[in-house]
Amino acid sequence: MKPLKRFYNLLELDKKDVYQLFFYGILSGLISLSLPLGIQAITNFIQSGRASASWIVLIVLVVFGVALVGVLALMQLRIMENLQQKIFIRSSFEFAVRLPKIKFEEYYNTYPPELANRFFDTLMIQKGTAKLLIDFSAAILQIIFGIILLSLYHNYFIFFGMLLLLLLYFIFRFSYNPGLETSMKESKYKYKVAGWLQEIARNNFSFRNNLHHDYALSKNDALVSDYLSYREQHFSIIKNQFSQLIVFKIIITASLLSIGGYLVLSQQMNIGQFVAAEIIILLVINSVEKIVIGLETLYDVLTSVEKIGLITDMKLEEEFPVDYDNCYTSIALEVEKINFKFPDSKTKTLNNISLHVNQGERIFIEGPNGSGKTTMIRVLSGLIQPLNGSISINDNSFKKINLNQFRSQIESIIYGETPFEGTVLENITFKTKTVTDETLKWAIEGMQLKEFIMTLPKGLETPLFPEGKQLSSSNAQKILLARSIVSKPKILFYEDPTDHMDDPIANQIIDFITAKEHNWTIIVSSKNPYWKTKCSRHITMQKGEIILDQKI
Repeated sequence: MKPLKRFYNLLELDKKDVYQLFFYGILSGLISLSLPLGIQAITNFIQSGRASASWIVLIVLVVFGVALVGVLALMQLRIMENLQQKIFIRSSFEFAVRLPKIKFEEYYNTYPPELANRFFDTLMIQKGTAKLLIDFSAAILQIIFGIILLSLYHNYFIFFGMLLLLLLYFIFRFSYNPGLETSMKESKYKYKVAGWLQEIARNNFSFRNNLHHDYALSKNDALVSDYLSYREQHFSIIKNQFSQLIVFKIIITASLLSIGGYLVLSQQMNIGQFVAAEIIILLVINSVEKIVIGLETLYDVLTSVEKIGLITDMKLEEEFPVDYDNCYTSIALEVEKINFKFPDSKTKTLNNISLHVNQGERIFIEGPNGSGKTTMIRVLSGLIQPLNGSISINDNSFKKINLNQFRSQIESIIYGETPFEGTVLENITFKTKTVTDETLKWAIEGMQLKEFIMTLPKGLETPLFPEGKQLSSSNAQKILLARSIVSKPKILFYEDPTDHMDDPIANQIIDFITAKEHNWTIIVSSKNPYWKTKCSRHITMQKGEIILDQKI
């Protein structure tokens, strides 16, 4: 989809507001261009040396017209503010809804937080759209009405109008594509610079070493140099457009003053008409200048729309309705001949995997690095979808699995997962209303978090930094584990859930999770050997295949 089409679709959502803006703009343009006629009539009265009630009435009308234009501008400002707020709200929810639902394949080889930075383009769209809809529409209307009004004074001015329209066409025709292309490249490197600064901030401890710091600066210098190169290319196009405008203004101003003077001397126009015509010409030239200068805003807005389009174009997972009143009483997973391959890989990570998992089983998955155990856990938990084969629930192989319903009754801890910015309570419960105080206490005590939470200044209401920066790695894992069991799910999918804890604490938590009174299924991969002793089924993987499936 082309950027202009994206921008049109964005405005289509609020077309009533846009129509109102144009309506007030048309009224304002008509009133603004009627003012020179009033000034013409006043000039004629003054020139004739007569003072009358009509002269006073004309002055009042001109002043009233100026005031009315101001009121219409204020109304446009209110509508535009509403439109900007809608754009911001819609964009924020678009990101919030999409980011967790984008398909795994779409995220592959991208850094999700860096993609989220695209949201800041919303601010450019807000401000740029206001300028385009108000200033551009007003300028275009002034040009059109001005040319029509000038043509009434003399046929010479029709040629002026045609020359003006021809100029705008050529400026837009020959500079639009290069301007948009260089703007896109400039924006690309702007995000590369922002992404690298984000990496420096994220790994600030690593870059404290002077040698490492020099590398950070040198890479930043290279990225900034590329940005400046494309920025300079983009500025060259803007500079050429403005240079053309300056030449045009000089020629048009000299020509029209000469033509106007000739028409007055030859008595084909009077002084009042000459003054009015020159006012209109100045308004029209200023409108042309607004459009030419505003082309940079147009490029910025279209570039921002295109950047956000990178997110909105990403494919989402299929949505299924969730019936919380009819949840599964148990979940038995049936996996038949599934295969999985990463987009840039030539070999399959999972090859012809078949598996049956009953409710309540404790399954330990082991194997060397690259054997496919992590990928299998993620496929079983619905995080990624297999290339082919089938996964069914409770022997219902004829009905497509409802991922949303399935995910509402499972919990997982994926390697590298950390607490988010929010309170300890929010990180454990997500403010789920069905979690009772009794269940919360049970999960906290079971995960050995009670003493830690009691030491916090605000207890459960203590805010956590992003990635749980103020937490020890052990306590961060305990919070994730408490989150995973507090809703008492049917299946727990774990990747290295206790590997940052001391063995005695880890073993106590493993004993709690694997206790017989809990009927949930556990599928775990871990470097901690104690998990294996507490699981009744061991699966060994190698090169994407199950080479051993043993029940103990």
